Amino acid sequence: MENFIVSARKYRPSTFKSVVGQTSITTTLKNAINNNHLAQAYLFCGPRGVGKTTCARIFAKTINCEKLDENVEPCNKCESCQSFSQNRSYNIHELDAASNNSVEDIRNLIEQVRIPPQVGKYSIYIIDEVHMLSSQAFNAFLKTLEEPPSHAIFILATTEKHKIIPTILSRCQIFDFNRIRVDDTVDYIGYIAKEENITCEIDALNIIAQKADGAMRDALSIFDQVVSFSGNNITYQGVIDNLNVLDYDFYFKITNAFLNNNISETLIIFNEIIEKGFDAHHFINGLSEHLRNVLVCKDEITLQLLEVGANIRERYKTQTKECTQDFLFSALEITNKCDTSYRLSKNKRLHVELSLIGLCNINSEKKNSKQLEPQKKTIEIKEEKGNTEKKELVEKNEEVAVVKKLEQKKEKPIVLNKSNTFSSFSIKQNLVQTSKPDIVEEPVIEQKTVLKEDFNNDFKESELIEKWHTFSNNIGNKPRIFNTLTSKDPKLEENNIISFKIDNNLQEEKINEIRNKLLAYLKSELKNSSIELKLIISDIEEENNKLYTSEDKLKHMIAKNDNLNKLKQEFNLDLE
Repeated sequence: MENFIVSARKYRPSTFKSVVGQTSITTTLKNAINNNHLAQAYLFCGPRGVGKTTCARIFAKTINCEKLDENVEPCNKCESCQSFSQNRSYNIHELDAASNNSVEDIRNLIEQVRIPPQVGKYSIYIIDEVHMLSSQAFNAFLKTLEEPPSHAIFILATTEKHKIIPTILSRCQIFDFNRIRVDDTVDYIGYIAKEENITCEIDALNIIAQKADGAMRDALSIFDQVVSFSGNNITYQGVIDNLNVLDYDFYFKITNAFLNNNISETLIIFNEIIEKGFDAHHFINGLSEHLRNVLVCKDEITLQLLEVGANIRERYKTQTKECTQDFLFSALEITNKCDTSYRLSKNKRLHVELSLIGLCNINSEKKNSKQLEPQKKTIEIKEEKGNTEKKELVEKNEEVAVVKKLEQKKEKPIVLNKSNTFSSFSIKQNLVQTSKPDIVEEPVIEQKTVLKEDFNNDFKESELIEKWHTFSNNIGNKPRIFNTLTSKDPKLEENNIISFKIDNNLQEEKINEIRNKLLAYLKSELKNSSIELKLIISDIEEENNKLYTSEDKLKHMIAKNDNLNKLKQEFNLDLE
């Protein structure tokens, strides 16, 4: 009986042309060989199963090939190529850094690098999983990696580039390998199936490629497993049964139940999924992926992000016509919250079922919200120039009641200029908040926007002080601010600038809390929209807190009475 060789080894690429999904990297390496621009060290990094070590071997074999073809591919016929294919080459050395990660192993490697190649121009050293080297081994390797003998080339491969120290990275040409696309994986598995006389459904190959998550080696291992299960005829149903993958049909059916607000059908489908042995958390993640795919199908531009077979793609296109973007956004938010809080839930099944019920209620909640939208009323506002403008303001019964109460109290309105107007929503919020009797707040002053040009009336300092104290009396429930405003009188400077002296930074913070209301009130009452407020912190606090020395005290006393200085000189007195 002939020994079985797994597909990942049997169909391992031997030329640059046969490497899947890494065209940019293979082209760069071929050009470097063709132009004789070979660096002393290369670093191949990327996720598992994307061809790092394979490309390193092909690169090493191509460098020493004696008869390159016109496409810069190895001939596989010369002595160097044959010795490499038969694993007897003395010019290409492979080292597993996971098991040879000590300083002593690196010292042996450095001694070996000095030996020139027997056949060909270069000795190539491929070090796999290089991130497993210890920090001492990395440091011992630095000098040789930067200045190796002319015949030595190092190719390092790793899945975790972030674990390699920067001094190593700076000495290498770095190539980042990409995850292999689903379409490329499907094409390559289809080629292998054809070579092995195996018939496959395209949807089945798509499931294998998605399960591999961009790793070709994983995809070929799964392919061998499915062949052992299904024989020479691989079907979609056989693949999902063997790999324990949830069928797309469940996701399409449960999404239709969401759209129809059918809670009973949703719970029955979920129960069927649980009875088939699937994990509820796995189902939620799959549902999120399904909703994401439906959203991707909404636009032709993003349709390329959908990595499924042709038949499944058409079903997605059909369902996306029934789903609105608002529904998909809300649904994705619910499934994401369910996913993040799943592990903390004690009753996990109930946790998922509540999320599914929320998904069923999305459309019904939107219908109810539309029915409860407030009526809009058009109000004409007359300007000074006689122009009329129509503005839509949202009004509710409780707002009207609050406005009436404010009118009965005859509170003075604050007139806002253009640069400091409030939206109808903010006015609405302020009015509703003032209607709550339980909350003690500062006196509510009705705010309304005046569609007029800015005021520019002149006013006197006495008028300013009167309005200043009037405003201060209206905020008597804030004693700190009241005391600060009434401790001194404001001063009127040029260009309508009001200066007000304060004692410390704390008073400045308190005044800044009401600065906008104060300015709005003064602009309204004094009929001048260009008023500005300037706070001046006096030096009284600094003088009071200053520590005086004995000499300072003596100088102060002499300044008031010069006889003290005469007394000091006559008796030759000194400070202790």
